[in-house]
Amino acid sequence: MDAKLVRSMLLGLAVGDALGVPVEFMYRDELKENPVTGMRAFGTWRQPAGTWSDDTSMTVATMESLSRRKCIDFGDIAENFLRWYANEEFTATGRRFDIGNTTRASVVRYSRKLLPPVKCGATDENSNGNGSLMRILPAILYLYGTRGKISADELKLIHDFSALTHGHAISKISCGIYALITAQILSGKSISEAFDAGIADAKTFYGGDEDFQHFARLTNENFAALPEDRISSSGYVVDTLEAALWCLLNTNDFKTLTLKAVNLGGDTDTVGAVACGLGGLIYGVESIPAEWLDTLKRRDWLEKIADDFAAVC
Repeated sequence: MDAKLVRSMLLGLAVGDALGVPVEFMYRDELKENPVTGMRAFGTWRQPAGTWSDDTSMTVATMESLSRRKCIDFGDIAENFLRWYANEEFTATGRRFDIGNTTRASVVRYSRKLLPPVKCGATDENSNGNGSLMRILPAILYLYGTRGKISADELKLIHDFSALTHGHAISKISCGIYALITAQILSGKSISEAFDAGIADAKTFYGGDEDFQHFARLTNENFAALPEDRISSSGYVVDTLEAALWCLLNTNDFKTLTLKAVNLGGDTDTVGAVACGLGGLIYGVESIPAEWLDTLKRRDWLEKIADDFAAVC
């Protein structure tokens, strides 16, 4: 896979994450009064400007394993998650400061070595945060790059990637829908074309699954036209998926996409990461404002991770 494409994805994701970190959990009305316009320091997590969070850390941890092992090794990916959680590796500043409850529980469960890695993710319906969706892009790019498609067999593997931390069907389907849309983007389609084709594929693959009803709004032909006040940006995985896709469908460049995503409030870093990982693929690294990239923590290291990953795809 082209290294520039992978760099665009990872830097886009990290920038969206970093712009969202200082305002995570802020209300939308607060951000309308004082909107994000660029990199900020401190804020919610009191981090330096350009600091990315668990979204990027777990994405990079996945990429590093796939690059080094040159295959899908779920045990090795889970070990990387444990290295991040316990040793604060794969972080922007040497400090891990953000982790979801479901993700934490799954990593601790894995550390006890009582279950296979893909059985460590919680399977109850209340454990459908966005912690697998935020880190799924490397799995999609690896499978598309090595197999040239995302179809039934690949979706089963996407579900296993999700189940490392989030094993309920809603989380798995969220990752699957995102994968199907991403595959269409990688094939050269515009975001609107990719969305339509990806949702059509999702109906084919998931239409018989009762949990697919939770994604009914995405199958509505008027989804992109929903007003902002109908879009939730909470940490619930369906909300995050909808918010990210809605932002992509209602913007035409990387900067506008990023600012729209993080200024929705709520789980700003993850909505930013999920939207801007795809934004990087669509618009390219050259579309990311230079001042944002210059501020981004460990940019050179992220680019090295991207280049190593591209070589195995």
